[in-house]
Amino acid sequence: MENSKYDYILAKHEDNGLIPLSKHLLLVAMAAEVIARNIGLDASLARKGAILHDIGKASSVFQKTLKHGYVRPCDFIFRHEIASLFFLSILEKGEREVAVEMIAAHHKSIYKDIHELGLLDLEDMEDSFGIHSKDFTSWVPDALGILSSLGLIVHEITLDEAEDNYNYALSYCEKIGLGFSVWKGILMGADHLASALGDKTEDEIGKLFILPDLSFYCRQNSLYPLSLCKADDVRKHTLVTAPTGAGKTDFLLRRCRGRVFYTLPFQASINAMYDRLKSDLKDTDAQIYLLHAASNLKLEQGKWEERIMQRHIGASIKVMTPHQMASIVYGVKGYEAMLADLYGCDVILDEIHTYSSEIQTIVLKIIEILVNVECRIHVGTATMPRVLYNRILQILGGKSDVYEVFLSSDELNEFNRHEIHKINGMEDVRPVMEKALADNNKILVVCNQVKRAQAVYLSLQADYPDIPIMLIHSHFKRIDRQYLEDRLKNHYNISKEACIVVSTQVVEVSLDISFDMMITECAPIDALIQRFGRINRKRSSETIGHYKPIYVIAPYAGNDALPYDEEVLRRSYAVLPNNAVLEENKVQQMLDEVYPDTRFMNIDYSGVVFKDNQWMLKKLCHCAKSALLEALNINSVSCILESDVESYKEGDSSERIKMEIPMSFKSVGFNRLQVVKMGTYPFIVPDKSYTESMGLDLAYAKPEYYKQFEML
Repeated sequence: MENSKYDYILAKHEDNGLIPLSKHLLLVAMAAEVIARNIGLDASLARKGAILHDIGKASSVFQKTLKHGYVRPCDFIFRHEIASLFFLSILEKGEREVAVEMIAAHHKSIYKDIHELGLLDLEDMEDSFGIHSKDFTSWVPDALGILSSLGLIVHEITLDEAEDNYNYALSYCEKIGLGFSVWKGILMGADHLASALGDKTEDEIGKLFILPDLSFYCRQNSLYPLSLCKADDVRKHTLVTAPTGAGKTDFLLRRCRGRVFYTLPFQASINAMYDRLKSDLKDTDAQIYLLHAASNLKLEQGKWEERIMQRHIGASIKVMTPHQMASIVYGVKGYEAMLADLYGCDVILDEIHTYSSEIQTIVLKIIEILVNVECRIHVGTATMPRVLYNRILQILGGKSDVYEVFLSSDELNEFNRHEIHKINGMEDVRPVMEKALADNNKILVVCNQVKRAQAVYLSLQADYPDIPIMLIHSHFKRIDRQYLEDRLKNHYNISKEACIVVSTQVVEVSLDISFDMMITECAPIDALIQRFGRINRKRSSETIGHYKPIYVIAPYAGNDALPYDEEVLRRSYAVLPNNAVLEENKVQQMLDEVYPDTRFMNIDYSGVVFKDNQWMLKKLCHCAKSALLEALNINSVSCILESDVESYKEGDSSERIKMEIPMSFKSVGFNRLQVVKMGTYPFIVPDKSYTESMGLDLAYAKPEYYKQFEML
């Protein structure tokens, strides 16, 4: 990229490198063109809006703020996007509304911004035009010179014309209706991409919006009945119900025609799906991205560009949890960019029934919005209550728009593979365990609470000191959790020797492991069916008709039943067979007995921005993120060990994430722990509370167990 005489005008603070404004605008324009073209909008118009979006940074007032050592006064106000609106009249009249949508709110909501710095907020409070046009005549020639160098046809803009442009934008924003702005989404997607990639933007955007070649999944095998089922039905959406191991993943991918968003509930399951897709499609040009908090750990050996691209727009296939889509339900900042990325794509929702009632409600809302933005939606399930199934079918438009796929009764009979035994506790099954271990069986033990999993792990270690035993749950450092997941799949899963894995719910969905025996605490029936899918999972002509044992411990009561509803646990336990084969033909009946009515009927829909098939939020506005976190009931926080504090302070984001232990706020938020005020603002837990084999022990996550020295 050639040097320009305007390179002294910067886009970013000079401490972040001398990045010329003209260069940044050009890179954003390149990205915006590609995004707009691929979602069917005017690429030329996207380019013009992108070139204008930050031109207000040419202001001498703003340029001073980018100098090393500059300290902004507490009452300082200057929004560069407002100053950028002064140049609207460079465009044709028919182009200006789009430009306003790309410029006015790409950092702040135009109204009720959390800091009251939106375009309409400032107009209510201050002489906004006067503030932002300070010294206009001194810097407008540079701004026009940059715009001209980037290919726009410019003319002299007086202060009066700048004010007319400002008032035009103000009037447009005051009158703008409800909805979301795809143009704002394009600009935000392009701006984030170009800011992250810098000089590599031009090369990397060529990898965006590649339609994946999914012909690999047209393979057929009589052991997987869905592989023999036609996938070219003309109906837009899909609902497929089949047991684990029937070939749902292949079938869902065969139903896709465009770029794909593949959603699964848990980190372990999306890690496993990402690995699978990367392996299956390694000989294609498909760009497969992984999106969750710990995704950089999976990508550590990849190129810098690959790691950066993961969170951006335009993937061939993006693997994620629905939590990453939840911004579109609550209108959180950046939701327009998510919608621009999703527009017209195929979305696979795998095993959505496994969520809490709150998350189920949000997923149903996500489906409504995806239908509104022309997505093709494909839902796969092994265990969905009929009432939830019917609600999804209704949202998708009914039987005329939805291709429904089920296995026949005879096919279901071939998936009977588990013999269920009800027990009162672990002691009831010890003799059977010893026999299984003597026969070199692999045993999976699943607990509903981390503290119980830790206690069971210690007990089994004491009883079987010569047997390899692993513990895996969510309260490990992210780097340790990644190691455990890899070891579970690549060592314990393929070992021919006896072993025991003690786990929590993290193994339930789409983790391709196959053990010989399970001992599990009682969970809701749909979660249990998912857990059972980790036992006797691998199918062959020899395994059909052979059964592996599963022992289900009677439900706990009170707080010991958490995180589940005690009544749901009792109903689930009651419908299970005892000392008998679990018949796949009866699974739906069992589900409907446990869930006779829907769990999401009485959920509060306040705060959502899409109701009754229409948008409820004013265009160019967004909501505070706190509303989303409250609705999801996540309140997620991070913890780090006291011995990691200095390394955390000195490390970059990729190093910090390895040290973090994800936790719920309610678990540690009231323990009076110290906090590191950088990164994710993690709570500091004592070293005594953590080991690589056990993870975090909350009993020791208290200040009295800190080492006796000044930590911060």
